Amino acid sequence: MPTMSSARRSQWPVWLCWLAMVLDGFDLVVLGTVIPTLIKTGELGFDAVGATFAATISLVGVGLGALFIAPLSDKFGRRKLLIACVASFSLFTIGVAFAPNVAVFSLLRMLAGLGLGACLPAALAYINDYAPAGSAGKSTTRTMTGYHVGAVATALLAIFIVPNWRLMFIIGGVAGLLLLPFLWVKLPESLPEAASAKTGPAKSSELKAREPANTTTAVEHSTGTKPKTGFRDLLQKPYPMVAVGIGIASFMGLLLVYGLNTWLPQLMAAAGYPVSTGLTLLLVLNLGAVAGLFVAGILADKHGTKKIVLMWFGLSAVFLAILSVKIPNEFLLNAAVFVTGVFVFSSQVLVYAWVSQLFPPRLRGTALGFAAGVGRLGAIVGPAVTGTLVAANIAYPAGFYVFAAAGVLAVAALFLVPHEVRTADTGVLAER
Repeated sequence: MPTMSSARRSQWPVWLCWLAMVLDGFDLVVLGTVIPTLIKTGELGFDAVGATFAATISLVGVGLGALFIAPLSDKFGRRKLLIACVASFSLFTIGVAFAPNVAVFSLLRMLAGLGLGACLPAALAYINDYAPAGSAGKSTTRTMTGYHVGAVATALLAIFIVPNWRLMFIIGGVAGLLLLPFLWVKLPESLPEAASAKTGPAKSSELKAREPANTTTAVEHSTGTKPKTGFRDLLQKPYPMVAVGIGIASFMGLLLVYGLNTWLPQLMAAAGYPVSTGLTLLLVLNLGAVAGLFVAGILADKHGTKKIVLMWFGLSAVFLAILSVKIPNEFLLNAAVFVTGVFVFSSQVLVYAWVSQLFPPRLRGTALGFAAGVGRLGAIVGPAVTGTLVAANIAYPAGFYVFAAAGVLAVAALFLVPHEVRTADTGVLAER
C-alpha cells in the first residue's frame, strides 16, 4: 500500500472518505423513506410501534459503534477499521432487504449501525491525519458535505424506487461493496508507525520532517512502543474538561440535526404553512447545510476553530428563535431557513474539526468516537422531544424554542473547553 511519505498527496483518500460519508447520509434518511410504505402495507408485521423501535435501535447501533468500535482505529489503524466498517455495514444492509419480520429487520439495522457509527469517526480521523497542516477545519467540513449529499441523493432515489423498499437497502449495501476494492487499493495507511514500517528508517526520518504540524506524533511514536489508548485517556489531564464540553456540544448539535430533519415539515405545518412548503423548506435547509460546511471550514482555518464554532452555535440559536415567528413572505421564509441550515449543520461538524485539533493522533479516533457516540444520544433525544411537543399540540412555537435553547447550551459548554491544551504525550502547547 502507498503511504503518507509520498511527496505528492493523492486525492484518492479525500474522495474515498467523502464517499464513506455519503453512505452515512444514506443511512440518515433511508429508513424514513420506507417506513410509510411498511406501515401502510403492514409488511413484516410493521406498525407505528414497530417503526419507532426500528428507528430507535438503528440509532442505538450507530451510537455504540461510535463509542466502542471507532477507538479501535487508534489501535489498529484508520485504513483497516474503515474497510471493516464499510464491509459490515454493506452486508448487514443487504440483509435488511431479506428480513422476515420486524425483529430481524431491527436487529440487522442495529448491526449495520455498529459499522456505520464507527465509520464517521474513523474517516474524519483519517482525513485529519492525511490533511496538510492548518487545514483541519476545511478538510473536516468538506468531507462532511458527503453526508448531506448522500441524504439528498437517497431521498431523490426513493421517489423513483419506493414502494419497492427492499431495493432501497440492496442499492445502499451494494454501493458500499463497490467502494471496498477502491478503499483496499487506493487508501494509504495514515498512521505514522505504519508508514515507518513500510518505508524503512531512512524514509521514516524523511516522513517526520514533512509531517504536518497538526499531527504531533514524532515524539509519541519514536520510542518504537505503541501506547495503549482508550476512553480512560480522556479522564486524564488535560482532557476531562475538554471531553465534557465537547460531549455536551456534540449532544446538542446532533439533537438539532436530527430534530430538524425529522420534524421541520410538521413544525411548519403546525405554524400554518402548507405541507408542500414544509417539504420544500426541508430541502432548502439541507442546501444551506452544504453551503455552510464550505464557509465554516475556511473561516475555522483562518480565524481559529473555537471562535467560529462558538459563533456558529450562537447564530444557530438566533435563527432558530426567528423561525418561531411566522414569516408571511415566501422569499424571506426560504432565506431564513437556508441561513439556519448554514449555521445549524456545520456547527456540529466544526465540533468534530476541533476535536481533531485538540487531541493528539494516538487519541484522535477515540476522541472522535466519543464525540460522535454522545452526539448520537442527542440524535435519539431530539426527535423524541419534538415528537412529544407535536403530540401535545404545542410544537409551534415551542419546538423552535427548544432548538434555540440547545444552541445556547452548546455555546455554554464549549466555553468550558480551554484555548490551550498541554499534551502529556509531547509536552507541546497546542493553541486552537
